[in-house]
Amino acid sequence: FVTRKITLAASRIAKGYQKRLYLGNLNALRDWGYARDYVECMWLILQQEKPDDFVVATGEQHSVREFCKCAFAEAGIEIEFKGEGVNEKGYNKATGECLIEVDLKYFRPAEVETLLGDPTKAKKTLGWNPTKTSFRELVHIMMQHDLDYVEKERTLHKR
Repeated sequence: FVTRKITLAASRIAKGYQKRLYLGNLNALRDWGYARDYVECMWLILQQEKPDDFVVATGEQHSVREFCKCAFAEAGIEIEFKGEGVNEKGYNKATGECLIEVDLKYFRPAEVETLLGDPTKAKKTLGWNPTKTSFRELVHIMMQHDLDYVEKERTLHKR
């Protein structure tokens, strides 16, 4: 999953254990949500008297680029993107160091440019809040986990 790839790399780069993150399409738009919130929705679906179909999604889109900016910001690094397409790069605004590069090998031949779900029915019928955990909160949770994980990972490798 690209989200985990980004949060692990941002954590490792912030701690000085990795130099750069290589990604594919930074323009890809996705509807990312928090698994805990999605499980709550699934539970609400199972409480219904009659089986029915629901879309479990946030109804919000964010680009891979935006996810990168938020993740690195959580690690105290402001990313500034320069260039376009395969020549686009993400730089540490404070130091000018290139931290993110686009690599063609990470582009998918059948890439879906945009994914967006409509949770209206789940909101109305189930009373579910698809953005109980906001996009920024989701990135924060993932980054806190991976910053801790990278520290533990490093400690284990020193032994």
